[in-house]
Amino acid sequence: MKNMHTLRSAAGRRHAGAWWALGLMAVLALSACGRGGAPDGAAASAASAPATAAASGAARPLLTVETVTAQAARWGVSVSAHGVVAPWQEAVIGAEVGGLRLDTVAVNVGDSVRRGQVLATLRQDSLGADVAATRASLLEAEALLGEARANAERARTLIKADAMSSQEAQRALTAEQTARARVDVLKAQLASTELRLSQSRVLAPDDGVISGRQATAGAVVQAGQELFRLIRQHRLEWRAEVAATDLHRVKPDQVAEVTGPSGQKVEARVRMVAPTVDAATRNGLVYVDLPVSAAQAAALKAGMFVPGRIDLGASQGLTLPQTAVLLRDGFSYVFTVDASGKVQQRKVRTGRRTGDRVEVVDGLPAGVAVVATGAGFLSDGDTVRVRAAAAGARP
Repeated sequence: MKNMHTLRSAAGRRHAGAWWALGLMAVLALSACGRGGAPDGAAASAASAPATAAASGAARPLLTVETVTAQAARWGVSVSAHGVVAPWQEAVIGAEVGGLRLDTVAVNVGDSVRRGQVLATLRQDSLGADVAATRASLLEAEALLGEARANAERARTLIKADAMSSQEAQRALTAEQTARARVDVLKAQLASTELRLSQSRVLAPDDGVISGRQATAGAVVQAGQELFRLIRQHRLEWRAEVAATDLHRVKPDQVAEVTGPSGQKVEARVRMVAPTVDAATRNGLVYVDLPVSAAQAAALKAGMFVPGRIDLGASQGLTLPQTAVLLRDGFSYVFTVDASGKVQQRKVRTGRRTGDRVEVVDGLPAGVAVVATGAGFLSDGDTVRVRAAAAGARP
């Protein structure tokens, strides 16, 4: 009995071991299938995912943009310059008589004067005495002339009747001529003395404004000594320094615009162009007349150094808003858009600028759609969505 029981226990253990072996083989088979088939499908799915994402990204627009069209327009051509504001003509007013004391000074710097207005007076005591003395001498000479004239008339009568010798008659005639010459000399002296007396009053030679004063009351002045400076007729001019390469394009009567110290613009006209060029700076002077009222309103003063420009006419050019032009690495670029929404970066050369617009000199044909704003966020080949043409498409 004991042996039979032992045999049954051993058979049971062998049967259970067999089942465990079969289970282990099934698990190994399933694991092998997972390693052999499933990884290939997962790899295929992982490989196709980036391609799908890339295709989806290429089709999606990066930005929504507006476009403008570069169009031809006439642009004003001008030359920028700087220069000094100076008097149109500055008169130097001095003393015409010397050795006299300056009695009164009637004007100061900045005063407006009229032609003939008294600016200063010199002491007239000595000149008045000279005038009185000359007049007295003239009266004496005229009396002597009357006597000599009477003697000459009598001599002419007597010599016809042979009652006087020719020698005595000649003496009477010579005395008459001498007396007449003496009267003429004294008349000239009186006119000169009266002129000197009138010159003791310093007068304004023209309308204008006093720009300088050296006159001091009580000082003894000499003939020709400067007392005042006068800006004639209040007129100023802008002496613009223009490069020699541009000087030949500037002509008289062209319109110029001068900017005052407060930013106010003054419209003026070119009067003349200097015939020479400065050897040191290679610049030539252009003389521009400034209207009196406009220059005063803009607070322009002689001696100011101000900017301005001279209009040379107009020329044809392409214009774009400045927001459409991108500056990268020292060069200017624009982004054009084709029908599919793809952008292309183009290198352009810019020129003049007026307000918010810039001239495109080279690199962009007319009529091409250009991204108006947001160019700094784009790269060559990006895709964008075009919303509509910008309102400022026309220059």
